[in-house]
Amino acid sequence: MSASLPSPTRPAPLAVLKKLFWRPAARQKLLAFASLVALLVFFTFASPNFMQVDNLVSILQATAVNGVLAIASTFVIVSAGIDLSVGTLMTFCAVMAGVVLTNHGLPLPLGIAAAIATGALCGLVSGTLIAKLKIPPFIATLGMMMLLKGLSLVISGTKPIYFNDTPGFSAISQDSLVGDLIPALPIPNAVLILFLLAIAASVVLERTALGRYTYAIGSNEEAIRLSGVNVDFWKIVVYALGGGICGVAGLLIASRLNSAQPALGQGYELDAIAAVVIGGTSLSGGSGTILGTIIGAFIMSVLTNGLRILSVAQEWQTVVTGVIIILAVWADILRRRTRA
Repeated sequence: MSASLPSPTRPAPLAVLKKLFWRPAARQKLLAFASLVALLVFFTFASPNFMQVDNLVSILQATAVNGVLAIASTFVIVSAGIDLSVGTLMTFCAVMAGVVLTNHGLPLPLGIAAAIATGALCGLVSGTLIAKLKIPPFIATLGMMMLLKGLSLVISGTKPIYFNDTPGFSAISQDSLVGDLIPALPIPNAVLILFLLAIAASVVLERTALGRYTYAIGSNEEAIRLSGVNVDFWKIVVYALGGGICGVAGLLIASRLNSAQPALGQGYELDAIAAVVIGGTSLSGGSGTILGTIIGAFIMSVLTNGLRILSVAQEWQTVVTGVIIILAVWADILRRRTRA
């Protein structure tokens, strides 16, 4: 009689969960989420005004803009690039929407299309400078940041463009479709747009050829080039996509303020990059998720709002933001050392 083969041993459920949640990427997202919860608890006890409905809506509105910019930055950073122009590009797209809707009196859909197309075109230019002319991303996007800042002031005549005569424009960011259905949840449309965009971006990054090539370029650009992939083309597509997403951010902030402020925008890129890195995306490229980025964006918004609620001076808020960015980059360096 032949001996029976031993049945394969199954790993214990606890071991499976430990293996799943103790991966570096998952661990970073868990730590980021735990940090977000800790901040919420701290500011709730530190100030009775923090958990007021109006303040929570303000946090959501701020997160919507920074979160959309962070999504754009995620694509670029995963590809081992950097885009310092996302803040001023957001402003430039808002100004172009103002020109189309207010100065020329065209319909709302054309203004929305103009903002997104302007962002995509500017991203395409940045990507071309980087991919074809081999200008380092830092320098190319720094120059684009200054160029767009100047163009915003020139085109607007250094004055804000108001959308008072554009029906429905303020509804893009300020109204609440969710609140109309569920009055207890007055979530602004801007946040709904952020979540829908995050879902779409996650699908693109995880399930499409663009996403696979974005990760591959960030991991080992030369290897993927030698395999026959048109790296320059996909780099340009990544920056163009990021620019188009910045156009959405421009619409959100213009709708929130009911105006295009040409002097606004510089400094937003730092919050966006910080949100991306806090969420677990490596500055060296090749890894990162949209979910982590959204968590990072909420951390930045809650921290900024909480410090303001506690009457911390603006200059010290800037100091805290700088410290957060340094700590996030340091954590990224430690993660890379651990993987190596």
